Amino acid sequence: MNSQASGTTAIDMSLLGQIPVALQGVVEAGDLSGFVTLIWRKGEVVQLNTLGKRDLASGQPMTRDTLFRIASMTKPITSVATLMLMEEGRLKLDDPITKWAPEFSNMKVLKSATGPLDEVYDAPRDITIEDLMTHRSGLAYGFTSMGPIAHAYHEVLGPPLGGPHGPDQWMERLATLPLSYAPGERFHYSHATDVLGFLIGRIAGMPYRDLIKTRILDPLGMTDTDFWCPPEKRNRMASLYKIDPETDTLKDVSFPHEDASPAFCAGGGGLISTADDYLAFARLMLNRGELNGLRLIRPETFDLMVSDHLTPAQREIPFMGIPFWMGQTFGLGVSVIADPEKQAWMGAGSKGAFGWPGAFGTWWQADPEEDMVMIYLIQNSMELGPESASQLATGQRMGGRAALPMFQKLTYAALGKASL
Repeated sequence: MNSQASGTTAIDMSLLGQIPVALQGVVEAGDLSGFVTLIWRKGEVVQLNTLGKRDLASGQPMTRDTLFRIASMTKPITSVATLMLMEEGRLKLDDPITKWAPEFSNMKVLKSATGPLDEVYDAPRDITIEDLMTHRSGLAYGFTSMGPIAHAYHEVLGPPLGGPHGPDQWMERLATLPLSYAPGERFHYSHATDVLGFLIGRIAGMPYRDLIKTRILDPLGMTDTDFWCPPEKRNRMASLYKIDPETDTLKDVSFPHEDASPAFCAGGGGLISTADDYLAFARLMLNRGELNGLRLIRPETFDLMVSDHLTPAQREIPFMGIPFWMGQTFGLGVSVIADPEKQAWMGAGSKGAFGWPGAFGTWWQADPEEDMVMIYLIQNSMELGPESASQLATGQRMGGRAALPMFQKLTYAALGKASL
């Protein structure tokens, strides 16, 4: 299915029409099972694509209301919830997290991020709320780390998504591991937003899931967004696939369904959502914290969220082995395009456009200059085991990797802002 609305000016609809053709080719090549993509601009959906299958075995097609595991697209929602509490005076960005999480007192720091776990020094200061929001806490993920600490994360905590421990036990176990870097030293992608979710739950006096449901998801009408998929919605759930290296075909590696909402509701990556649900959140962000008369954060708080929180030296450090910060920077839970020309090698967007992707291939971007939101949903599993970020390209054929840049570049080419 491909539908386009009329009435939007200054966009080349014939170039937009190349998007479903290009993405359908990826499906037909067997690189990805299917897509839901959505482009909203100036008050209307100008393109919606539902291509391929949400489940290959049953032949069920992708539909507009298909449910996806959005992984780290959860993080900006956690950041907004944190900023709501900040506006209420319940926390400050420079607060040490030990005020509410004493487990993280007296932390140790590895002398070398890839070195022995017993070669450490005392952390020069406590982790702050802002450290968590900017991934400068010194915490890690096993899959973004190398050496003994990568394997220790997996052994102590279990998998990065769907962990077996409840929030308090998980926090206690995490705090036994040394930090990879001193707090504030550098951006190192990590469980920081999971900690943030559990922390703001403690501050608000309720589980993190209850906090975002009552304060964000329900008010925005995001009724299909949650940390589990109830039985009556499971026929809408997209299966998760990866390329089987033995057969070079897509293999179903879907998570087992939970009987109820899990104890571990990860603020860093646990949500399931749909294109229209996430569009509501993205439009709220595009409108600086307000949607249809509902304001969640003040405009000046939103401006703080998308301002540059990394130092020039921190942006020089590669992210997962690539010069990710060339042309963009990081705010409080979202990346922001600072120089579209330098950033164009890995995507497309106007200056000030912001968003954050998810590990299963999902991506979104809000572009204030164009009054536009782009949402791209697939279910393509990447390895999340220890040290796996060093092999991000494996297990996925080139067509699967090229699909998102095609979507981005064709969209911006239709606006006269990208070369094909």
